[in-house]
Amino acid sequence: MAGFGAWPVSARAGQGAPILRSTDLHLRIGEMPVNFTGKNRTAVTVNDSLPAPEIRWREGDTVTVRVDNLLPRGSLFGDTTSIHWHGILLPANMDGVPGMSFDGIRRGESWLYRFQLKQSGTYWYHSHSGFQEQAGLYGALIVEPQVPEPFKYDRDYTVLLSDWTDLSPADLYARLKKMSSYDNYGKRTVSDFLRDADNKGLAETLDDRGAWGRMRMTPTDLSDVNANTYTYLMNGTTALGNWTGLFRPGEKVRLRFINGSAMTYFDVRIPGLKMTVVAADGQNVHPVTVDEFRIAVAETFDVIVEPSGQDAFCIYAQDMGRTGFVSGSLAVREGLRAPVPAPDPRVILSMEDMGHGGMDHSSHGASAKPEVSAAVDHSGHNMAAMAGMDHGGAAMQKHADSEAGNPLVDMQTMVPVPKLDDPGIGLRDNGRRVLSYADLHSSFEDPDGRWPKREIELHLTGHMEKFAWSFDGIPFAGAEPLKLNYGERVRIVLVNDTMMTHPIHLHGLWSDLEDDKGAFMVRKHTIDMPPGSKRSYRVRADALGRWAYHCHLLYHMESGMMREVRVVE
Repeated sequence: MAGFGAWPVSARAGQGAPILRSTDLHLRIGEMPVNFTGKNRTAVTVNDSLPAPEIRWREGDTVTVRVDNLLPRGSLFGDTTSIHWHGILLPANMDGVPGMSFDGIRRGESWLYRFQLKQSGTYWYHSHSGFQEQAGLYGALIVEPQVPEPFKYDRDYTVLLSDWTDLSPADLYARLKKMSSYDNYGKRTVSDFLRDADNKGLAETLDDRGAWGRMRMTPTDLSDVNANTYTYLMNGTTALGNWTGLFRPGEKVRLRFINGSAMTYFDVRIPGLKMTVVAADGQNVHPVTVDEFRIAVAETFDVIVEPSGQDAFCIYAQDMGRTGFVSGSLAVREGLRAPVPAPDPRVILSMEDMGHGGMDHSSHGASAKPEVSAAVDHSGHNMAAMAGMDHGGAAMQKHADSEAGNPLVDMQTMVPVPKLDDPGIGLRDNGRRVLSYADLHSSFEDPDGRWPKREIELHLTGHMEKFAWSFDGIPFAGAEPLKLNYGERVRIVLVNDTMMTHPIHLHGLWSDLEDDKGAFMVRKHTIDMPPGSKRSYRVRADALGRWAYHCHLLYHMESGMMREVRVVE
């Protein structure tokens, strides 16, 4: 099983990275050999650790971090490096994005980060140079609050999830560009067709296969890279390494989940324990108790659990496509391991998931209007009309002129919906209480309070076969910056025209997610966008400078799903 890689490697094998607490830090970025799968490979490390050391600071502190680039000449990972402090509010020149914040840190040189911490919570940091994040340059960042939190706990553990590949990340990207479906081993077969025909009828099965064929897409393609390539890690170790957090019966344990992976969505549960979610993306929320949650790439969730009644519990994180998992333990002593659950059934996308047909989405945080999407052929013709699909009379979504006839756009959503109370593909009606965005409500009112005076709509676009990703059909290299006026309140509306799920991250500014009626829900730094969805959030342009705005799927960002946001006076 792909979840059971071997040979865990970190500074403290199996127990996560070392913890640094000083406000005056010295971080050294270099390379070291690792072996997670039985094959020796080279990773990018910080202070000889993968993941990078966990940093713990305090709200209000002014911190200084010297970063040395010790990457060797001829490194597979480039000549320059950087560190981006994900979700942290700071001056633009401290944000760590080469080409926007600064020029990057060249080999043999150093860079001095200095900023004051204006917030508390669970965050993380990672490289923004090339594919170094995939190769190991990521770590947890915890900022302790100045005032007591509205919840209590006895123990505090970070659970940093990530994905590792023995391939050179550059080679993996090249493979995606040549054959984006390489990891899609679960394509439907003749036996699947015969079973579906028996269960649903021949006509319905033929219609379904025909619709997917006209779109040149496959309903088993949930993720571009999965456990057929990746080994999943928890705090820098594989499932075999069994990362363990200790507890005494009756204690409350805080688990700070961070998805530091390059491309992997994880579905997380602890069989036998309820999890009370108390924070999302570092910001406190009204507590909500669940059995399971999906964590998008770059998101963080803090939960509190109360283990009792048995000596060990399994922390189980399976990938969204059900191709692999990683697990660890909560236990009363080292060496114990609870049974690992069987993976959930493989997920098959439906036409409703992709936005086709007349499904009533009122149960998924939407109006009762049907959600309709359409594939677009290379000449820009709407293939929904060619397929004879019923739009149900709903108002059709408008699209930017830059999408029309665009060879980099292979699909458009016609009637997108928020899907805020939809837990996600593969998690609906699974017998467990699963977290959705509709459950998340910040423990504070809208911090700005103003109604936005301006609205910016952006479409997440792509072409699956070409592995080309963009906003409004325009890749980053050809896109003009988005300009915000200092101090203004803006509404950003995102429409996902693709069949993939995208976590969208705006640097330097908070994203205040709205419900489907426009009311403030929850403050986040990363907004997940399922296929066929339309979500809006408010932004206060209170930080001058140039900021990155991108999909946090690393290879999607690299292939063009990125913009620059400029906050100007």
